[in-house]
Amino acid sequence: MTPLVSDGARLVDVVGERSLTGAELTAAIERVAAELSTLPDGVVFARTGLDLSSVLGYLGAIEARRAIALLDPVLKGEVLERFVTRFRPAALLAAPDTAPPPGYTARNGHWVRQDSDGVHPHPDLAVLLSTSGTTGAPKLVRLSRQALLTNAEAIADALAIHHGEVAPTSLPLHYSFGLSVLNSHLVRGASVVIEPSGLLTRGFWNTVTDHRATSLAGVPYHYEMLRRLKFDPQRYPTLRTLTQAGGPLRTELVAHFNDTMLAAGGRMFVMYGQTEAAPRMATVPAERLAEKLGSAGAALPGGAFTIRRDDGEETTHPKIVGEVVYRGPNVMMGYAETEAELARGDDIGGVLTTGDLGYLDEEGFLYVTGRLKRIGKVFGNRVNLDDLEQAVRAGGAGIDVVAAVAGDDRIVLFAEGAGSQTCREVSRALAERMHLHASGFDVRPIAAVPLLSSGKVDYRRLELEL
Repeated sequence: MTPLVSDGARLVDVVGERSLTGAELTAAIERVAAELSTLPDGVVFARTGLDLSSVLGYLGAIEARRAIALLDPVLKGEVLERFVTRFRPAALLAAPDTAPPPGYTARNGHWVRQDSDGVHPHPDLAVLLSTSGTTGAPKLVRLSRQALLTNAEAIADALAIHHGEVAPTSLPLHYSFGLSVLNSHLVRGASVVIEPSGLLTRGFWNTVTDHRATSLAGVPYHYEMLRRLKFDPQRYPTLRTLTQAGGPLRTELVAHFNDTMLAAGGRMFVMYGQTEAAPRMATVPAERLAEKLGSAGAALPGGAFTIRRDDGEETTHPKIVGEVVYRGPNVMMGYAETEAELARGDDIGGVLTTGDLGYLDEEGFLYVTGRLKRIGKVFGNRVNLDDLEQAVRAGGAGIDVVAAVAGDDRIVLFAEGAGSQTCREVSRALAERMHLHASGFDVRPIAAVPLLSSGKVDYRRLELEL
């Protein structure tokens, strides 16, 4: 199987002002792999930040064929301790500077399990990623080595990534899209610049210039903000590729950034994926983006989409709306909610029921229309929350960032930067659109919609505001 880190791959540590490539990078990865081999049996957990140590920890685990769970570095306190207690990892790397939970010892900045006996993970298991943010009891997605590598290769092919490409870390590495950017560049011997300051900071854009970055990955919120900031790729002559995933981006913004990149001699790719697919499943080729506005793309090579109708039958006929089903070698092995489940093999068989609603067009391009579970009720009537958000953004009220959550027989929408009068007008407009009373749509102003570190809306946090 193709190694994850190909010849010529380079890691650039902006904070440490250090660059690793060739024999030096190989030696650094092998040192970490050797250190991990001294730990007790079991998976390794790692609070994974945008820093060289975190990247080498991940690559060392892959090299040692040691399953590793990449966690949000903000996890701490009781939430983190419950997580560790539930899965009993061999160690928690980059542990917080607090006393470890029972059964663990603090050692060199890590929590190491005292008991040498643990569940031995399945030999195919490579990476575990959380399905949610910092609250609740998230499940872990079990990804095999094959899933990671085949997806990295497919993405590298779709984007024509080569050894001369330079990608900054614009997304967290514990988030599947951010990890995919790392994998798809290293597998082609390209460069990854470890930049921790965030896409919306001046420091990030100085790094783009100084290190001659060639591509940039972002989720919808990033593109909303870049539009407000009047992002102009002409100011960054080496930046010639934009990629977008992590949820649907407004079609007018897709058109805007596509036109902007074309004018600068660049290109834009809209992509579709889920953590459960390691993570990307589809892309719209840059040369077809203008004619396929609103599409999530065609399945990557080796993958295929079908639509599951209400009667349970699957079809590829165009314009039939149902649940999107994906088949491919990059599909997860299954979920894990307990330590024992880490030893399980492939429970999925390469078939992922995505939970997304959508349809295919005549050429097999996918159009996602919403989420099966993103449903609320207003006076007993089922309402798609994603549709409501889109209606507000397209309603002409000047609200670009809005988040809808289900309340008690009503929908609460949080409108970023909106005034009270605008909120009342939006409530009335939604009521008229849905033919329901305005009291069923509680539109509230909010200074800033809360986000997860991935840039996605933190709906859990908003639900606590109800």
